[in-house]
Amino acid sequence: MRIATFNVNSITARLPRLLAWLESSGTDVLCVQETKCSEAQFPYAELRELGYESAVNATGRWNGVALLSRVGLKDVVTGLPGGPGYEGVQEPRAVSATCGGVRVWSVYVPNGREVAHDHYGYKLKWLGALTEAVAADAAGPRPFAVLGDFNVAPVDEDVWDPAVFEGATHVTPAERAALESLRDTGLSDVFPRALKYDHPYTFWDYRMLAFPKNKGMRIDLVYGNESFTKAVTDAYVDREERKGKGASDHAPVVVDLDVPPSP
Repeated sequence: MRIATFNVNSITARLPRLLAWLESSGTDVLCVQETKCSEAQFPYAELRELGYESAVNATGRWNGVALLSRVGLKDVVTGLPGGPGYEGVQEPRAVSATCGGVRVWSVYVPNGREVAHDHYGYKLKWLGALTEAVAADAAGPRPFAVLGDFNVAPVDEDVWDPAVFEGATHVTPAERAALESLRDTGLSDVFPRALKYDHPYTFWDYRMLAFPKNKGMRIDLVYGNESFTKAVTDAYVDREERKGKGASDHAPVVVDLDVPPSP
């Protein structure tokens, strides 16, 4: 089974590229972040033509997550149980389902903006709620993973120049401690099992030629339980999908599992 996570930075703007990528990549389950559309605007029909069912949590212009699966989509949970709101709104940042026997969460962690901003406190609370919400799934015997844009670089090696980020969000001790607490539920970072680049970044800003200069960050992560990680046979960042006109500022992270896809 091939499972991937991809912050598309608007599924409407990226749809032709996304459909082509799904066909060429052979992905069975895709966790999508930053759909930037309402559920009514989501391209269910186009994805269905390729054989994908969709579970969507999206409310409008910002945020939004989805799960696309061609190996089944059961026990869907929309939203983050017990998650905090921001400015009185429960933002669409999580959706989970069982796909071909694997329990999968697609998450889009709040950005945090600046350390002194209310959004930073919201980010930490959201990560705490995520940790509590996934604990039962992580501890179970079936393969389980939470994938998505975490907006946190786990270690200094996950940013192109740590000095540039000093005092900024995405690298603070509190954010990294929140990731550690998430891992303490029985999860581990899948991607280092199969590194294919010296610096396997997943995000590059559109500005200042960041992608050609490889000034990136690894913030799109895959955390799996023991059953999931034992089944991993390969993992890679599809840098090719970050190239060319109309690309997202993120690249897909792809994980192959030795798990027979079954509905």
